[in-house]
Amino acid sequence: MEAAMDLMRRMPPGSTETALNALLSLLPDHSLDLLSQVDLRLQVCMDKENNKEYILCEYNRDTDSYRSPWSNIYEPPLEDGTVPSEEMRNLEVEANEVFSVYRDQYYEGGISSVYIWEDEDESFIACFLIKKGLFEYGQGKRSYMQIGSWDAIHVIQVGPEEEGAAHYCLNSTVMLSLTTDNKQSGTFNLSGSIRRQMSMTLAVADGHLVNMGKMIEEMEGKLRNSLDQVYFGKTREMVCTLRPPPEVLNMRLPDS
Repeated sequence: MEAAMDLMRRMPPGSTETALNALLSLLPDHSLDLLSQVDLRLQVCMDKENNKEYILCEYNRDTDSYRSPWSNIYEPPLEDGTVPSEEMRNLEVEANEVFSVYRDQYYEGGISSVYIWEDEDESFIACFLIKKGLFEYGQGKRSYMQIGSWDAIHVIQVGPEEEGAAHYCLNSTVMLSLTTDNKQSGTFNLSGSIRRQMSMTLAVADGHLVNMGKMIEEMEGKLRNSLDQVYFGKTREMVCTLRPPPEVLNMRLPDS
């Protein structure tokens, strides 16, 4: 199992689903562990009742149906599908509204969904999802073309309140996929994922949603910096080493 997870951590997001299916056929006894620990690229569906898109994942799935955070209804219809309690549902509705504003301000578009459900010992778990397509303007076709995607998954486990405070454990994963095709420079593909964890004990005077929002905002800042340094920074370093810019090649050494 450890070897399988080590392999999955090294797979690019575009090949994760294929590799996971292969591992499930090879290790059927570990299917539950693999499905719960491996993050796949997010898929999107339309809530026909509210005419809003929502994100599909393991956290809103029951058998082969997925629950919409907007209508709280499964699609395809499922009579006995699991739904959150009234208290959790109210928090879920509020979280979706707030997170939608956050997505517009930080991502300037994309799709977001929040799912909340009860856990043991009077605690609960919240999953915050964002999917954003990456586009570039095609000069030849004079239109925007999708060249990649950004998938962010934030899962927070919130412990029971004790003396006005609660413990929050956040697990975040970001999957980036980027492909460009230029006639002069050729095809370029950059894809990968990064995962981080954060734990805090915070006062609940301002509410759980405020605390979770602050943690996600801080974590996303750290993840963006890590991606910039690890992926883009190393890529720029390699490109400039293998193919130095013309201004560098034309530089002359000063006379000795």
